[in-house]
This record gives sequence, structure tokens and C-alpha cells, in this order.
Amino acid sequence: MQKALKPIVFTLSLAPAGYLIFRGFTNNLGVNPAETLQLETGVWSLRFLVATLAITPFRRVTGWNRAIQYRRMLGLFAFFYAFLHFLTYLVLDKYFALDEMMADVVKRPFITMGFLAFVLMIPLALTSTKGWIRRLGRRWQVLHRLIYISGIAAAIHYVWKGKVLLGPSVYYATAIGLLLAFRLVWQLRSAKALKTRRVTAELPL
Repeated sequence: MQKALKPIVFTLSLAPAGYLIFRGFTNNLGVNPAETLQLETGVWSLRFLVATLAITPFRRVTGWNRAIQYRRMLGLFAFFYAFLHFLTYLVLDKYFALDEMMADVVKRPFITMGFLAFVLMIPLALTSTKGWIRRLGRRWQVLHRLIYISGIAAAIHYVWKGKVLLGPSVYYATAIGLLLAFRLVWQLRSAKALKTRRVTAELPL
């Protein structure tokens, strides 16, 4: 069952990209195909970011530790769709004009946040292999905490793009906020419990 589940998750994760390709070939991307591709790939990247951040809380609440096996795959798909999002912006919007793109990054705050979110995901994707995990050791976990900043930046990017604090952008931002808050509370409780155990162990019998 476990071996069969991974290919299913992988296939389902590729499905949105396949559907976008199908819509492109059938001229069903709306009046502004470039904008549709940018929006859809960006939203799917954010969805996979949320799913990636949700793995650890889900595992801790349910006790299903095997869920951790899917975190790397979901994180890589978050990067995959973020890359497509960036590529459609660079190619279809800016026509490879890197100077115009960098001017947008500097002058337009929502693009600044989106670019930050994407750039922070690059080292995470590059070091996602088992080989890099072995090479970096404990530093790997420290490095991969960048996903928290990337998730926050991505949520801000989407909210600021809409300019209105309503709709899906707020829902995704709220989800990321709650997931990060869960991690913080869990860490504080774990630290408190560890301190209590140490104090108890030091008490004379």
C-alpha cells in the first residue's frame, strides 16, 4: 500500500500542470493566457507549500509518522510550480528582459515578496537529496527552515497582488499562519516538558 501511494501522489501532483498544458492546446486559457498561467502556477505552488508545511503538524496530531515520507515530494512540487510561475512571468510577461524584471522586483513590493519566496526555495530544492542530507547533517534542518520564510513571503505576495484582504489569498495566508503557529506552540510545549523532566530528574529521591 505504501509503495503504491507514492506514485499516486506523484501523478496527482503533476495533474495540474498536465491540465494547464491541455487547456493551452485546446485554446482554453481565457482571454489572457499568460495571466492565467501565471495565476494558476502561482496558486498551485502556494497550495503545495501549505501541504508541505502541514505534514509535520498532521504527523504529530495523528501519529502517522509515515506522512513525513511525502514532505520532500510535496516541497519539490511547490518549487516546480513556483519555477513555472516565475518562468511564465519572465517569458510571457517580460520576454526575457531581465532588466525589466529586476526593476519590477525593486519597485513593486508584491513582486519583491514573490521573488524572495522563489529564491529561498532554490537551495531547498537543490539540497533535497539524501546525499545533501548526509553532507550537511544538522545544518540541513537549519537550512530547510527557510521554507517558513518562503511560505510567509509567498502568502504576502498573493495577498498584496490582490490588494484586497478578501478571498483565497487570505485563506492561504491564514492557513500558513496557523501551521507556523502550531509549530511554535509545539516547540514551546516540548521545551517546557523537557525542562520539567530535567528538573524532576535532578530532585533528590
